[in-house]
Amino acid sequence: MAETVWSTDTGEAVYRSRDPVRNLRLRVHLQRITSSNFLRYQPAAQPGKDLIDLATFRPHPTASGHRSEEEEEEEVVIGWQEKLFSQFEVDLYQNEAACQSPLDHQYRQEILKLEDSGGRKNRRIFTYTDSDRYTNVEEHCQKMTTAAQEAPSFLVERMANVRRRRQDRRGMEGGILKSRIVTWEPSEEFIRNNHVINTPLQTMYIMADLGPYGKLGYKKYEHVLCTLKVDSNGVITVKPDFTGLKGPYRIETEGEKQELWKYTVDNVSSLAQPEEEEREQRVFKDLYGRHKEYLSSLVGTDFEMTVPGALRLFVNGEVVSAQGYEYDNLYVHFFVELPSTNWSSPTFQQLSGITQTCATKSLGMDKVAYFSYPFTFEASFLHEDESADALPEWPVLYCEVLSLDFWQRYRVEGYGAVVLPATPGSHTLTVPTWRPMELGTLAELRRFFIGGSLELEDLSYVRIPGTFKGERLSRFGFRTETTGSVTFRLHCLQQSRAFMESSSLRKRMRSVLDRLEGFSQQSSVHNVLEAFRRARRRMQEARESLPQDLVSPSGTTVS
Repeated sequence: MAETVWSTDTGEAVYRSRDPVRNLRLRVHLQRITSSNFLRYQPAAQPGKDLIDLATFRPHPTASGHRSEEEEEEEVVIGWQEKLFSQFEVDLYQNEAACQSPLDHQYRQEILKLEDSGGRKNRRIFTYTDSDRYTNVEEHCQKMTTAAQEAPSFLVERMANVRRRRQDRRGMEGGILKSRIVTWEPSEEFIRNNHVINTPLQTMYIMADLGPYGKLGYKKYEHVLCTLKVDSNGVITVKPDFTGLKGPYRIETEGEKQELWKYTVDNVSSLAQPEEEEREQRVFKDLYGRHKEYLSSLVGTDFEMTVPGALRLFVNGEVVSAQGYEYDNLYVHFFVELPSTNWSSPTFQQLSGITQTCATKSLGMDKVAYFSYPFTFEASFLHEDESADALPEWPVLYCEVLSLDFWQRYRVEGYGAVVLPATPGSHTLTVPTWRPMELGTLAELRRFFIGGSLELEDLSYVRIPGTFKGERLSRFGFRTETTGSVTFRLHCLQQSRAFMESSSLRKRMRSVLDRLEGFSQQSSVHNVLEAFRRARRRMQEARESLPQDLVSPSGTTVS
């Protein structure tokens, strides 16, 4: 005889469905497996299968043609939130004195109708719906671990009181929210109901009464076969999963006479007809079309375009982290400097910012402070100079890292600057920093005990100040010390008419962008020289495109 293949995976399975959950149908098959009839089973081979499922085993009928009591078997098709009464509930609700709530009286009326129509069709398989008392008790008493003697903690007890149930969503009158935004003196009930995410959820339990024959209706013999949970987003949680091609699940009862039961849970929901699917697709298409029109109405029909010859730059940035600094409790002051020529920004635009104070944590040999501080700004570049010799400039991002101690004394930890990327897309930049320093031990003692240190009056002195008009900038005698680094994450977007236009406008704007890109890489002398070579080559091509009578023998253009 082939070895029985049981399904031991009793974990949850999560499904998502757009169909109404009321269309869900489950077929539950329950059968008792005892030592006597288990040995009499004969495997029935199925074509295309090497292994023999226990579900294919069928007991031989007895001489009288009827199955014995030990070979009891039951199969029921259950709908979502369909109530099947157990023997215990039938006995309970027949007594009118036991009915306390309106739901109890409703169940009593339904049971009386069933008795008049010939009794209930199910015997061992029954259900507990979302409104039953068992659902509340089960959620309150559920275990957090697999330990047999589990002592619930304070958090478990408090969490058990939070029921994820459907709530009445009261509308707003006049557009004013009835509940206060801040509750200064919350009650215990308010805390219990609002300290976790309360997702509307419905629960249903498929149960089995595995008591001995003639002793049905005892709570101690009730076992959970399957748990179904459905939330408002169409997420269906099944525990355990549908049987499908897997083997059946097994239940071993406890007591003097241990019995073995097997059961399967299958999804037998009817498939939608082609006409229904087509009608549903039309409904969804109409819904999505209306939603698209609604979004278009929010955006408007007039898309704001830049003026000809202009480039608009959008930057959504983030101060990610700072690492490698001496002191704790860091914060970053940053600003963007626009070149004085051809660049501008809206009057309402804020080009500077300051992060929150952040404590550091050890990461390897360094101490890292994670800020995750977002910022955004917009700037425009207007190309007015048609001369190819004019090398445009690109905005620069400056940063200053400071530390704050317990006595609210701050120290400068470093200065840094970086040219913003000239290409659109996502960029991660690490800016090395340095700080001015004084010679001698006294300066370091002053910095440690009373705070304060040398500071730059003009932060643009980190690079070449915008106010500098000379030919040479000397930093001779200026002592600095290398400190840590700051990481920025930038998402750059560029908008220009040249991106969608053809002919000379696109070529002219492309040459401007090429030169801008060359400026963003001026840290390399080779790239700077290469930019001038490209500009000289374009000048030569422009001269060659002019009529010969307008060009003098010396190569100059005749006006």
